[in-house]
Amino acid sequence: MAKKPKSNDKALAQNKKARHDYSILSTMEAGMVLTGTEIKSIRDRRVTLRDGYVQIRHGEAILMNVQINEYLQGNQFNHDPFRNRKLLLHKKEILKLQEETKNKGITIVPLKMYLKNGFAKVLIGVSKGKHEYDKRESLKKRDQQREIDRALKNR
Repeated sequence: MAKKPKSNDKALAQNKKARHDYSILSTMEAGMVLTGTEIKSIRDRRVTLRDGYVQIRHGEAILMNVQINEYLQGNQFNHDPFRNRKLLLHKKEILKLQEETKNKGITIVPLKMYLKNGFAKVLIGVSKGKHEYDKRESLKKRDQQREIDRALKNR
């Protein structure tokens, strides 16, 4: 059997609630401006993306409300866990995101944080909020698919 090639990006944190609460329209990869203790905490998987979002301010994309816990071995140079972090995107990408978020109900949420070639990256998604009935419908479809897969596996 042939081995699958090893992927360079390893998910360190995922925002599973975002896929439940939002319909993801498009995704984009972005780098982050971090301090030394922040990257060490990210490598220790001490990240929470659950309530995070991205805002476009003064032509810059800012990752807000993402918690990167303090580094345990850090000293007085430790970072603030909830500080806002600048995202590294091209100007065209920022303008595209800004244009898409002008529509009502569209927001940008972080979906996944991972390391790629030693650099921390965040996968952000342009998304539209789901209504309660949409959430129930997606749960129903997922349960039906699980039942189908289980029945096919048992045959």
